[in-house]
Amino acid sequence: MSWWEDTDADDDDEPWGAFDESSARVRPNPKGSRPRTKVRPAHQDATPGWVTGVDRGRYAVLIDQGLAGADGRTVVATKARELGRKSVVTGDHVSLVGDLSGEPGTLARVVRVADRTTFLRRSADDTDDVERVIVANADQLLIVVAAADPEPRPRLVDRYLVAAFDAGLDPILCITKTDRADPGSFLDHFACLDLRIVTSARDAVPLDAFHTVLDGHVTVAVGHSGVGKSTLVNALTGADRATGVVNAVTGRGRHTSSSSVALRVRDGGWIIDTPGVRSFGLGHIDPANVFRAFAAHAVPVRPPADGIPLAEAHDWEIVDRVAEGELGPTGVERLDSFRALLTALGEDDPATE
Repeated sequence: MSWWEDTDADDDDEPWGAFDESSARVRPNPKGSRPRTKVRPAHQDATPGWVTGVDRGRYAVLIDQGLAGADGRTVVATKARELGRKSVVTGDHVSLVGDLSGEPGTLARVVRVADRTTFLRRSADDTDDVERVIVANADQLLIVVAAADPEPRPRLVDRYLVAAFDAGLDPILCITKTDRADPGSFLDHFACLDLRIVTSARDAVPLDAFHTVLDGHVTVAVGHSGVGKSTLVNALTGADRATGVVNAVTGRGRHTSSSSVALRVRDGGWIIDTPGVRSFGLGHIDPANVFRAFAAHAVPVRPPADGIPLAEAHDWEIVDRVAEGELGPTGVERLDSFRALLTALGEDDPATE
């Protein structure tokens, strides 16, 4: 007898017995039995919070206090599915539901992201118009540059300035390692902008000067890798952010910060430490905003009109002034940087007009 042959005489010689519908198992709640709805919960009782850090899909959110207060607690949250592709970045004001105890192992959910008042963004390069928001709702940009080791890069600072003006942030120029070199010639590049400037040596951070410009503000710190940005942030906040050294062969700094983190300044305000970069793409920037970063060295005679190409909307009198030697060597370098930025953004070179 084979294994498929029937051995039960009561089954009318049908293999494995006669089938009966009552023998079929019915799932009590078959998948998809509930009608689908597009109505999402309103979360009227959601708790407001402020995102202080982002790490691999988890968000550190400060709740139960104002930005200027000393109390409050930090909870860990994830993004709710209903937010879809909407990004959540450091500095965002959000609404939370779920476990808000802040205990280890607990997880809340971000269900809403408030409209951003400002947002600092950059692109992969100047040809990429896909923007990446770095920080939201800040009001100042602290551009950190070393006087030496690594050498300061005026054109990178120009890019930071363009990004600051585009984002609506007030720029502040910070020069570190002034004990190693005189930053005077470097600062000449930006004399026409009337920037607020603070300086510090490696072992002597002037806390009073920094608190004057940081108190009561949310400030984003940006800079080339190795300029001493995290060292400065540690001095101002009492944090223990990793610091790095500059490669003696390449002259480049090593990346030590991997994500943006908001930290409370000891005497008031917040500073957001961002990862060090060696380039800062501006592919998303409106070319008209480039002018503000160059002030007297690139001021158009008349403002651009809607729908008119930038190169046709301005009188490039500045080119003649440089040719006549009115601006000096620094002015020539600034103009070269200005022209390079415009052409990188797809605009015509004003010197050829």
